[in-house]
Amino acid sequence: MEWLILSGVVFTLWLLLEFKSSRSDGTLVKKLHPYRRIMQYVMTTRNESIVYFDVSANAENLLALLADQKEKGVSLIHVLVATMAKTLEKNPKMNRFVSGRRVYDRKQRVITFSAKRKKRDAKSKLAMVKMEMLADETFDGLVGRINGKLSVERSGAKTYADKEYDFFNLLPRPVLVCAVGLLKCLDYYNILPGFFIRDDALYTSAVITNLGSLKMAPAYHHLYEWGNCPLFLMVGQVEERAVVENGEICVRKVLPMRIAYDERIEDGLTAKRGIDDFVELIESPNEHFS
Repeated sequence: MEWLILSGVVFTLWLLLEFKSSRSDGTLVKKLHPYRRIMQYVMTTRNESIVYFDVSANAENLLALLADQKEKGVSLIHVLVATMAKTLEKNPKMNRFVSGRRVYDRKQRVITFSAKRKKRDAKSKLAMVKMEMLADETFDGLVGRINGKLSVERSGAKTYADKEYDFFNLLPRPVLVCAVGLLKCLDYYNILPGFFIRDDALYTSAVITNLGSLKMAPAYHHLYEWGNCPLFLMVGQVEERAVVENGEICVRKVLPMRIAYDERIEDGLTAKRGIDDFVELIESPNEHFS
C-alpha cells in the first residue's frame, strides 16, 4: 500500500512538472507550425539542429567609424553588440530558444561577448560578459555600460562565473557529473532557480566572439548544449578581398563572419532576413551608431 501511495505521489509530481511551461527567461510560443513542433522530438540537441552561415560585410564605413570614435573608447565589439541588439529588436523571432523540447520567446534581449581579461595581452584569458540590452538606449550609453563591465572583468576581482567554476571544480568527477545532470534536468522541467539563468553567460540570445583581435579568421563554432543560446557569431580579422561591383572587379576591405544558428527556433528565411539586417547595419554604421 505504501509503495502504491509513493508511486502515485511521484507520478503526480512528474505530471505537474510535465505540464509546467512557465520560465523566468521566456514565454512559451503557443502557435507553432506542426512541423516545427515535431522537430523538437526529431532533433533533440542544438548541435544536430545547427545551420552555419558564412557571410561578409564591406568594412570601409565601419573602419572609418572606429577611427573616428577611438578616443571615446569605441572598438569593434561595441559595434557588434549594438548591431546584434538592433537585429534582434527588428527580428524578434530570432530571439527565441528551445528548452524541454518547447520553443520560447525570450523575455529580454541578452547578449554575451568574449573579451580578454587583460587589454592588449594576446595570452590573457577570455571572459564571457553577459549584458541585457535596454530599450531606447543610445549607442554612447551602451558603450559606457560595456566599458563599465569590462573594467570589472579586468579589475582582478572574482566574477560570478569565476566563483561558479571554482565551486564546481572542487567536486569529485562523479559528483560533478551528477550535479550537471541535475541542473540540466531542473532546466528541462522549468524549475531551475532564476539566479542560475540570470547570471549564467550561456542563457543568452547570442554569443559574439571577435577573433580579429587575435588576428585570426572566424571559425565555425558549435552551439553549447548547456544553457539555451541559439545563435553564435564569430568575427574574424578585416581582410582585403576581390569583389565584383557593377560588373567590375575591385579590392575592398571586408569583415568575415560565421554564424551558427539553431534552426528549431524559426525557419531559414527568418535567419536570412536577420543576417541581411545585421550586414546592412555593419556596412552603414554612421547612420545608426554615430
